[in-house]
Amino acid sequence: MSRPSRPETAPCAARLAPHRRHAAGCGCFIIPTRVLDRFAQDEQLPEAQRKSFADAASIETEWRKVRSASQQLMRMAHSVLPTGMTALAAAAPPVVSVFDCRHGMALPGTPFCDPAHATDETARRTFAETTAMAEFLRLAFNRNSLDDAGMGLLSSIHFSVGYNNAFWNGLQMTYGDGDGNIFIDFTRSNDVIAHELTHGLTEYTAGFAYRNQAGGLNESVSDVFGSMFRQWRAGQSVQQADWLIGRDIMGPGALARGYTCLRDLANPGAEHCLSPQPAHFDQYRNGMDPHDSSGIPNQAFYRAAMAIGGHSWEKTGRIWYHALTGYRPSPNLSMRSFANRTRSLARQIFGSEPSIRRAVDQAWLAVGL
Repeated sequence: MSRPSRPETAPCAARLAPHRRHAAGCGCFIIPTRVLDRFAQDEQLPEAQRKSFADAASIETEWRKVRSASQQLMRMAHSVLPTGMTALAAAAPPVVSVFDCRHGMALPGTPFCDPAHATDETARRTFAETTAMAEFLRLAFNRNSLDDAGMGLLSSIHFSVGYNNAFWNGLQMTYGDGDGNIFIDFTRSNDVIAHELTHGLTEYTAGFAYRNQAGGLNESVSDVFGSMFRQWRAGQSVQQADWLIGRDIMGPGALARGYTCLRDLANPGAEHCLSPQPAHFDQYRNGMDPHDSSGIPNQAFYRAAMAIGGHSWEKTGRIWYHALTGYRPSPNLSMRSFANRTRSLARQIFGSEPSIRRAVDQAWLAVGL
């Protein structure tokens, strides 16, 4: 069967029907808890703004627990349920839906009947970038949505009031509008959209747990795919890219303090990063927040991509994609094991190009793996 040419938009009623309303679940978030905590205690911010950061941080731990349970259920389902319908499902493109929380917390919210032409700029942007992400997966990796079977892509916008985060909750994407000072509308960074959607891709493939080394890999894969998608949308080579994550959600208050991004794959510990990271494995410790430890494999991907050259998704990204999708679920995979997967895949996929094998190997050696 041929692959679908692009995602589809279903009629409004048809899109609403499959989605039961539910309370906000857990998620993998773009903003780490320690950053939320830092601003919650920042006396330079108004009290109401500090409280919004504190509230966002206080519920993240519980949301992670729920998402972990969702991942376990998904792994069990994949191991015991028949998959004979996959080939048929793969013929259908993913339906892209956008819902409006209207600053409430009930998910998914009220559907936009035609998000591509909505008067709400955030709805239009969310639809366009989510649709583009599905196209990126199809064109770059021959994959039909997150599950490779045409899974619908559901996003909720305007979550809560001044909410400073975006998350994947195991079922859908959710975006806050930001407080307007430190952060602005989280849909403004297409790498943030791709980052969070990639948590769904990881859930359907490697199933990395959100703790210890596997947690760092989980976050790193999302940063890597977020960066690749941003470069793909801009038509950039690895030399042209800035390798920043979250550049376009930095509000005026963050920019005034010298923060130009959340993270930087090229320089994980840079002062311009709102959430600086270690870049070498000798800095790793069990129990680290995955947003921190992900700096190590992030740096390895950047080094490999720069050495290989061209477009990040064409060769380096292909190796990382198969390292994520080409093996059985491995929730507790170590960073060294993932590194060795990429080394092996570089030999298998690009056997006639020894420079690629060397580039991948040297990239991991440079970060201590």
